[in-house]
Amino acid sequence: MKGSKLFKRLISVITVFCFLVTAGVGIFCVAYSHEVSRFLQVGFLLKTQPLHNLTMKQIMEGAAQGMVETLEDPYSMYMSNEKYQSLQSYIQGSIGGIGVYIDVKEDKLVVVSPIEGTPAYKAGIQSEDIIMKIDDVLTSKIQYNEAVAMMRGEPGTPVKISVMRDGEKELLEFNLTREEIEVSTVASAVLPDNKDIGYMRINHFASNTDEAVVEELNKLRQQNIKALILDVRNNPGGDLNSAVNIAKQFIPSGPLVYTVNRTGKLVTYAMGEGLQLNMPLAVLIDGGSASASEVLSGAIKDTKTGILIGEKSFGKGIVQGVYPLTGGEGMTLTTAKYLTPNKIDIHEKGIEPDIHVEFTDQNIKDQEDVQLNKAVEVLQEQLQ
Repeated sequence: MKGSKLFKRLISVITVFCFLVTAGVGIFCVAYSHEVSRFLQVGFLLKTQPLHNLTMKQIMEGAAQGMVETLEDPYSMYMSNEKYQSLQSYIQGSIGGIGVYIDVKEDKLVVVSPIEGTPAYKAGIQSEDIIMKIDDVLTSKIQYNEAVAMMRGEPGTPVKISVMRDGEKELLEFNLTREEIEVSTVASAVLPDNKDIGYMRINHFASNTDEAVVEELNKLRQQNIKALILDVRNNPGGDLNSAVNIAKQFIPSGPLVYTVNRTGKLVTYAMGEGLQLNMPLAVLIDGGSASASEVLSGAIKDTKTGILIGEKSFGKGIVQGVYPLTGGEGMTLTTAKYLTPNKIDIHEKGIEPDIHVEFTDQNIKDQEDVQLNKAVEVLQEQLQ
């Protein structure tokens, strides 16, 4: 008897659910009858008329990509299974391709930084290079995600990159061979000529970079360092939560970063936990320091827990959400912008260092790291 009643209730719930779904679809179709009709007409024509056949899967993927592109946001994209898995590999700390981080600046595809030791780095591609062509395809004619996909590929396959560089009259062409690239996100050492100063380099923020930073920081403390240089130059960002957890190691209690959503609502995204480094800190930044790097640098600057040295950062102050879809596809969407602890919006503006130091041609020729040298000088003065 009880089983019969339960079955009847279940049928009632299913019936109501189906009615609501049907009613909702009906209301939607009536409200957007023209748009629905147009969508069906376009789909029918694409399926029946083109010279080259399209599958329904291709048509629906194209529709999904088109919906995202209506945002006119270079950071929001629909990703096929292959592209989504590639992004997941990057977040986990490994990528395939030529070894270069790119971004969009003033509608141009700009190199944020090459990864040390990779084909792009060894060939001489530099930060701020503007990628004009990939295999003779103009980047101005393709989307950001298409450009990323074109540079990635099977290890051992060739790709040609043509860039415009400030001060050069003609395009520079680089014939590269793709490699499988494993990215070590953190490295540290005690400076050989300054045993009191530790140095830590963060290449990008993968999902486990925060754990690696804590481990390297403990190693440096065991060597009795009295000051630290944190280097996030040419670091294009990555996992925001990882950057936030790292910032907690350096700043006092209080807001670490704010986010502002589509309605303008200001939310405290993360708070400092008062761990603090408790020693002099210098942070190296430059035009290749972007996104999560700027979250970390901005928190340190605003809370005055360290001194920023180098050049103005890239200026990417927006947050992307990564969303898995059925079938292994995925999406990235710009969901918010972030503000520093002092509620400063740095998007397309960047963060100015406390001490501005630029490389001269002679510095580069002599392989002299004047920014690192300045950081050492500043910390030595604080240790006196």
